[in-house]
Amino acid sequence: MSNSFKQRAIRSIKDGAKDTLKISIWLAKLMVGVSFAVFLLKYFNILPHIVHLIDPLFQHLGLPGDAALAYLTGYFVNIYSALAVVASLDLTYKSATILAVMILCSHSMLIETPVLKKTGASAVRMVIIRTLSAFLLAWVLNIIMPDDPSKVIASQTVAQQSALPFLTQLGDWAVSAVKLVIKVFLFVFGLNILQRLLKEFGVADKISNIFKPLLVVSGLPPKCSILWLFANLAGLAYGAAAILDEVNSGKITKREILLVDTHIAISHSNFEDLLLLVTFGASWWILLVSRWIMSTLLVWEYRLEFFIKDRFFSKNN
Repeated sequence: MSNSFKQRAIRSIKDGAKDTLKISIWLAKLMVGVSFAVFLLKYFNILPHIVHLIDPLFQHLGLPGDAALAYLTGYFVNIYSALAVVASLDLTYKSATILAVMILCSHSMLIETPVLKKTGASAVRMVIIRTLSAFLLAWVLNIIMPDDPSKVIASQTVAQQSALPFLTQLGDWAVSAVKLVIKVFLFVFGLNILQRLLKEFGVADKISNIFKPLLVVSGLPPKCSILWLFANLAGLAYGAAAILDEVNSGKITKREILLVDTHIAISHSNFEDLLLLVTFGASWWILLVSRWIMSTLLVWEYRLEFFIKDRFFSKNN
């Protein structure tokens, strides 16, 4: 029995290693490329000029104008970069929650959009629904959440980057890029191997049964539970290999993939990223529930599109 278990585990690892390596290399190239573009944006101080264009809009969402920089930094870079800006703001409980919801809905666009596209989703559609969802949820939360100025999240002192020579900053970026590549390979390999082992030993089926009621309410097929779970726990970037492996298995139809993509585009990274934003005063349950409701509505809207297409535009009619 022990030998059988060991052989099955080794076979699963070997089968997944080649495909995982390809995806890891693709993801590492993408991340390093985006990272370098962001480095140039920071060095030439371009992002603040874009911020001035949307400052007034953020004030209508119950946020200070400076929050626009935090949002755009998260939008083009990642959660961690956005948090560095958030730490410099004076936010109430309400404004911290609204800003956090926006960041979680539409962060790391330059990295996560290609991942979603690789699974078969429309990149344009994903960018539109993620961006609009961020602003729509912010607008709704600004209306329904009570104002409570007494709950102020005091800003923290954030060290500003000194005006170092270009080559020095480039060297610092190169070191961080190497660390990023190592992290990508470790995380992507680990998660994809875990996913294959879960499937090999039948654990994936048990997980599907546990989450079946939630997925049905969300408009998602229960057999997509592993794909959905990895995106929720690991996110789209580090969970890319496991997600793509599940998609390439052929057991999920194109429409089912599109439905899952729609859901996880809005609601993913519900562990580390969510907890990081909670430390800055945001409400964890509002961050979780509001995005789940939004993603569920989007999935059922997509299902309605499929129904209308089949009913009124099918070639058989």
